[in-house]
This record gives sequence, C-alpha cells and structure tokens, in this order.
Amino acid sequence: MEFNPTADQQMLSDMLNRFLAERYPLEARARLVDRAPGYSLEAWTQLAELGVLGALFDPAAGGYGGAPGDIAVVFEALGRGAVAGPFLQCLMAGSVLASVATAASQDLLDAIIGGQTVVAFAHQEPHSRYELSRVETRAEKSAQGWRLSGTKAVVAFADAADYLIVSARASGSAADEAGVSLFLVPVTAAGLTIQGYAGVDGARSAEVVLNDVEVAPDALLGVEGGAFVLVEQVTGVGILALCADAIGALDVVKASTVEYLQTRVQFGQPIGSFQALQHRMATLLIEIEQARSALFNAVAAFHDDGTVRERALSAAKYTLGRVGALVAEEAVQLHGGIGMTWEIPLSHYVKRLIMLDHHLGDVDHHIERYVALGRAA
Repeated sequence: MEFNPTADQQMLSDMLNRFLAERYPLEARARLVDRAPGYSLEAWTQLAELGVLGALFDPAAGGYGGAPGDIAVVFEALGRGAVAGPFLQCLMAGSVLASVATAASQDLLDAIIGGQTVVAFAHQEPHSRYELSRVETRAEKSAQGWRLSGTKAVVAFADAADYLIVSARASGSAADEAGVSLFLVPVTAAGLTIQGYAGVDGARSAEVVLNDVEVAPDALLGVEGGAFVLVEQVTGVGILALCADAIGALDVVKASTVEYLQTRVQFGQPIGSFQALQHRMATLLIEIEQARSALFNAVAAFHDDGTVRERALSAAKYTLGRVGALVAEEAVQLHGGIGMTWEIPLSHYVKRLIMLDHHLGDVDHHIERYVALGRAA
C-alpha cells in the first residue's frame, strides 16, 4: 500500500525535518528530559510559529490541516527527530475542544495552536488496563458546579500543562460506556495534585490526583454522561499519531543500523558483508515496510464507519508495537554492546519505540480488540 503526500504535506515534512535537524538536535533534547517541562520552550514556540500545531487541526477549528495525512506527516517527523514535547497531548485535548465547538473552547484551542498554552488529556487510570470505558474518577454536582475525585495515571506532560481535560463518571458503574463526562480543569485548582517524573525514554508523565476538586458548571465539555464516543474518537487520533511517530523512529534505526553494518570492520571486512547479518537486516526491512503499510491503511480508513476505522487503528497499533520491539532488539544486537550506550542516538530511539507501545494500548490489548471488533461486526 502506498501513501503519496500532497504537495503541501511534502513541504511541511521537508520544512519540519530541516528545522529539527538544524535547531533541535538529539543532543539538545537529551539535556532537557530529566527536568520539567522536559522539552525546549523556545523550540515549542518556534514550531508553533512555523504552523506545526496548526497543521493538526482543520480550518473550521482554526488550523489549516487536520486530515489524517497531515497528522501522520507531522508525527513521523517528530519521531524521526526523537522530539520531546506535548504534541500528542495538545492534539488529543485540542480535538476534544474542537468537537465541543463553543466560543470558550475555541479561544483555548486558538491558544494551543499558537503555542501559548498546553492542555493535557487525562483519561487513563491505574486500573483501566487501556479499556476506555473504565472510569472510576467520580463527578458529583455541587453548589459551585462539579466536584471531581479520583486518580489519573501516566498523563504525559501533565506537569507542563496549564489545563487538564479530565474524564469522570457522573453516573453508572466503572465499566459502563454511558455516564462518562469530560471536564476542563486548571492545574491551579485546589485539591489537584500533579506528580511528574521522567519515563524510560526521557518523556515526562505524571500521576494526577483529584481530591474534591471544585470546578464551575461551564467546565463540563459537551453533554453530561455522553462523552465516551468522543473519548474513543480522540484516542483514535492519538493512536494514528503514535503509529506515525513510530515509523519515523523506525526509519532512523534502520538507517543507523545499515550504516553501522557497512562501516564496522571485523576479520578485515565490513560485518554487513556477512550473510547471516544480511538475512537479519532483510527481515527488519520487510517488517518495517509492513508496519508502514499498516499506518497507511489506518490513514485511509480513518473516516470510514466505526468498526472499519477502529479495526484499522488497532491493527496499526499492534503492528507498530510488535515491529518496534523486534527492530529495537535486533538493532541493539547488530550494534553490539555500543547499542545501549547513552552517547549514541540509537539507544534513545530504541527506548522511544519500546515506550510508544505502552501508550494508548499495547500489542496485547490491540490484538484482542481487533479480534473482538471483528466478531462484533
């Protein structure tokens, strides 16, 4: 399967790749990951000025792109540059705000696109196991509007955000699709605790605890108790972006491994001339192209009916997770002991590929989901 970007998408890709290579090399990222906010604020502002964030949203939402291909182009470049930053969070939170389509939500979305504010999407919980409907955080009506109580887990870049979009259950049991609502919560709200940390790949996440957090009535986004479909749609956008990110990282790992095999000399000749290593590398090249085809399939099916779209997304996420782990392991072995040293770029991309599998559902979750959706069709 082929995906041919439009002329505008190709120009965006070329511009973004060139900017990241010249202005935000891997060495700069490595210096920032261990402390909040975990990314370059200067680079974030520059990328916003270049229109990168605007490319993630359609014109009706204040952007100039928003098509699945636009999102894929941006995140593939971010993956190729191993860029840290709240791009995924702003895409998912911005998609919620665009769907709500109120004057207040549009103002906040404009601020996201302009790079003036960061909004994180806080949905996953400690016991959810990637099941989108499992929401134990509670929302109760109060004199001030709503009172939120619960815990959100592994919320990427929450400690760099100005607002959180929090899912909470206004009615029903923990696993019901009905009863889930979304709320906009400022990070300065009383009773809100955000504990940030750096992950294995350096990207920052946080545990978020809401202890009787009071928010105004207009903090409710959309219809009370009817947010599950929106959560599923926004998660689908995030999955597409993560798969494109993984493709960008895979391409870099492939290129660096091929270069190493061609330059590392053993027994008087490059180790890439050894047939056993050629066979292993050929397998990796085939697997990467299969993963790329899975991404293209998800892009093509993104606007199809629910089951077709969701199966294509789960198939892509499963494939990228499986191939990412395989390529990461093989690349390290083909590099020998140097493959895991902090000083060479490969180790950073390997960690990124492994961690991407655990965002928005791992390989086990998505193969089970793919099968279940097929049976229900």
